[in-house]
Amino acid sequence: MSNPRKIIFVCTGNTCRSPMAEALAKSIFKTRGLDIFVHSAGVSTGDGYPASENAICAMLDENIDLQAHQSKQISQEMLSDAHLVLTMTKTHLRMVQSICPNANAFTLSNYANSTGDISDPFGGDLEIYRECAAQIKQLILASVAKIEEDL
Repeated sequence: MSNPRKIIFVCTGNTCRSPMAEALAKSIFKTRGLDIFVHSAGVSTGDGYPASENAICAMLDENIDLQAHQSKQISQEMLSDAHLVLTMTKTHLRMVQSICPNANAFTLSNYANSTGDISDPFGGDLEIYRECAAQIKQLILASVAKIEEDL
């Protein structure tokens, strides 16, 4: 039996964007019957921080509970073990590539045939988080067929 396919979503602190992306992808993949291991990490964080309160609230709109989320610092081992790494910004992508040059990494927007970074909602109100979550969800949905093909 082959190793499970793995995707990592990457942002800065692993408390807002990438945890929402992880949770949304898990929900979308489960609905579609895709057996893909999904997790998230940050390029500049410590281990064990909770998701931000507004990220938790924004995910409740999707019937997803983020309260158990604990941040993780990205590592070379984590990156080299992933089949696909999707970052929130071009800066995150460059950082991932500097840690693990052989990582199969893209910005989520680029992978979804879109452009632009996903803005950090940190410190913003709930509506900013909801807009961020909607953008991430749309990009993941736009990527599902490619993910199925690539993995």
